Amino acid sequence: MPPVALITGASSGIGLALAQHLLSLPTPNWHLILADLNPPPPPSSASSSFPPNRTLFLRTDVASWEQQAALFRTGFTRFGRLDFAALNAGIDDRDDIFNSLEVEEGEEGREGPRKPSLRTFEVDLDAVYYGVKLAAWYMSRRKPGSSAAGEGEGRGGAGIGGGEGAVKGRIVITSSSAGLYTAPAIPQYCAAKHALVGLTRSLAPAAADAGITINAVCPAVVVTGLAPAGLLDAFPDEMRTPMSTMMRAFDELGDLEGGEAEGSWKGMRNAKNGCVVEVSLNNLFYRDPPSFADHGQRFMAQGAADAWTDIYRKRNRAFAARDWEAEAKEEAKKDKAKL
Repeated sequence: MPPVALITGASSGIGLALAQHLLSLPTPNWHLILADLNPPPPPSSASSSFPPNRTLFLRTDVASWEQQAALFRTGFTRFGRLDFAALNAGIDDRDDIFNSLEVEEGEEGREGPRKPSLRTFEVDLDAVYYGVKLAAWYMSRRKPGSSAAGEGEGRGGAGIGGGEGAVKGRIVITSSSAGLYTAPAIPQYCAAKHALVGLTRSLAPAAADAGITINAVCPAVVVTGLAPAGLLDAFPDEMRTPMSTMMRAFDELGDLEGGEAEGSWKGMRNAKNGCVVEVSLNNLFYRDPPSFADHGQRFMAQGAADAWTDIYRKRNRAFAARDWEAEAKEEAKKDKAKL
């Protein structure tokens, strides 16, 4: 059975380019689950067509858990497996603090600032966490007859911690160079993208134990619809990162040309995992985490690693098993009864 990829933000920019790239590969015969608020461009446009027998588009607001869950569920029902997930959807800032003080002070009768919009965090961070959780679930479950390429017995680990087991799935998160450097004009976006870098590195060990890899790409300025009007004019062509460089990054982290033939995907021991790749101009830079300030910091992260893992794994599993929505409704009932 052909491998299946899911792409969020698939109708424009990097997501659209990735979808077209996967469809253009002679092997393997990728099938795609495409998610966006808008449908992909029609075949009459400059973009490639999306064969209905190989692609499924679902309008999805990735910031909604319910809509993302439906996306993954519907795609899995259609194709029976999930091998690769590109969690790529993102938006720039939707609020301001320090540059709007005078505007809000000038509104008569206002006591305090307006409640800020957190939409950027919901799309760029919360939605990615949703996507990782859903991707891990479906990559670990396949319908009969849809076994993973090169699938072996047991669970494997990789790059960060792991053994010889086969890769069950690969997740690539789209962060940004703003996740590595400061970006004063877009602090919400910058904070969310920094968080994605930390999330990728922190999830990698547990992902490896589950036979799944998770990595992040951090593109510099790429020509997409994300940039507001006039911004790209400030960047000459030689300072823009080609989309082809982005596809090289996805190819390396997703092993996109090796997902179908039996045994073609590398085992977990050799798979890239927990990598953060800065994509700039024609270059890919694999970025290491910051060095430890002293031996105390090293011990906290590495020397006490088993304690962190054992204690938090038990606690967080308990949290994950709780029905938070039901508990919230019960608390609301109690509050109402007190009135």
